[in-house]
Amino acid sequence: MPAFHRIEELPPLAGQTVITRGWVMTTRSSGKIGFVMLRDGTGYLQVVLSKKDVPEVAWDAFGRLTQETSVEVTGTVRADARAPGGVELTAADLRVLGPSHDFPITPKEHGTAFLFEHRHLWLRSRRQVAIARVRHEVVQAIRDFFYERHFVLVDTPILTGAIGEAAGHLFATEYFDLGTAYLAQTGQLYVEAAAAALGKVYCFGPTFRAEKSKTRRHLTEFWMVEPEVAWNDSEANMTLQEEFVSYIVTRALERRKGELAELERDVKPLEAVRPPFPRISYTDAVAKLKTLGGEIEWGQDLGGEAETLLAKQYDRPVMVFNYPRAVKAFYMKENPADPRTVLNNDMLAPEGYGEIIGGSQREDDYDKLLARIRAEQLPEDAYSWYLDLRKYGTFVHASRISARRSHSHGRSTSCGRDGRPLPSSTVVSLPPRACPAPLGSPARPPRRAPPPAAPPPRTVA
Repeated sequence: MPAFHRIEELPPLAGQTVITRGWVMTTRSSGKIGFVMLRDGTGYLQVVLSKKDVPEVAWDAFGRLTQETSVEVTGTVRADARAPGGVELTAADLRVLGPSHDFPITPKEHGTAFLFEHRHLWLRSRRQVAIARVRHEVVQAIRDFFYERHFVLVDTPILTGAIGEAAGHLFATEYFDLGTAYLAQTGQLYVEAAAAALGKVYCFGPTFRAEKSKTRRHLTEFWMVEPEVAWNDSEANMTLQEEFVSYIVTRALERRKGELAELERDVKPLEAVRPPFPRISYTDAVAKLKTLGGEIEWGQDLGGEAETLLAKQYDRPVMVFNYPRAVKAFYMKENPADPRTVLNNDMLAPEGYGEIIGGSQREDDYDKLLARIRAEQLPEDAYSWYLDLRKYGTFVHASRISARRSHSHGRSTSCGRDGRPLPSSTVVSLPPRACPAPLGSPARPPRRAPPPAAPPPRTVA
């Protein structure tokens, strides 16, 4: 095929004759002048055809164009400040590369369930393209943030016996004759071991939760970033989180203005995302929620409605710290000032997005960690490797930035599934579900202690 130019390459080529290819979005005609709006994944381009200036076969082809037909157009690039990208193409020829008959997603309004059932085609829409580009920017910003701060990327197992959260939220599979393996809930236990070797580390990869939920905040499969920093306490951990979120938001505002505009994202709330973020203890948060009419008692975890109500009181993310020990995982550091609580925090985003980050300082005292394992009635042998981290040169360490909903906050999408280009339901042909409308979600159950863990290597216990 002859050389061609992508749409994003055309602005500097005003006055030149080029070949470009793409898919038809819309067409219209006013007698002897035709207009085609093309997209090619890099941009959008209006093509103008004059019946007298193109071959008859090209004009006939124009008359038969339908939505998503793939075409090749030869023409002259013309500068036009009103056009997308600042240029349009005056066609000299047009030919069809791939016809498209009865494309199911027309410009009319479609329901969410219908769009999810046709997600492999919905990806082509302006909105989905904009979401994908913002998500790409966020992911790249995450990697750049840690690279610039000399963190080392550690790839943790996807099939694993190490379990960091609730036992009932696991996808299990038989691992040959070695026992049961699980799709990883978290890489945290592994990066704790790596932090003792490399100081500042992070993992960033797929994570799975077997939670059959229809709330807009839940996914069964998502990507999560989890740093771990030697010598960081809970206070330093919260500072790192502030820097992390601010960096990502600033990056998206600087580089994805067009996509945010396409998503009709009000950027004013994002422009307010600057450190320092407000901080409030769990105890004070419960008291505040009660004055706001919330139904919560000390000792309960904050549910979606409570998080939304609290976050509404601030113009930027708020950090709630030192939750009750009973509702948090066994590995969190006991708060010496109040042993009922642990040194942890959740970051809650405004506008109804709820928790976007969760983190904690780890229990670095061997005896206290062992006592907590015994109190949770966990098998000590299974956690011997994890105890070894405290036995051989224990150290203060903290982190775990769970950025699963940060993407939605930046994009202002109403549902986490909107940001997954091809979710699990598409891959395995399960019937997809629509995202419900309510901002709140039911209170989360207490976070139960994890069942037996496996040692760091990729072998399965």
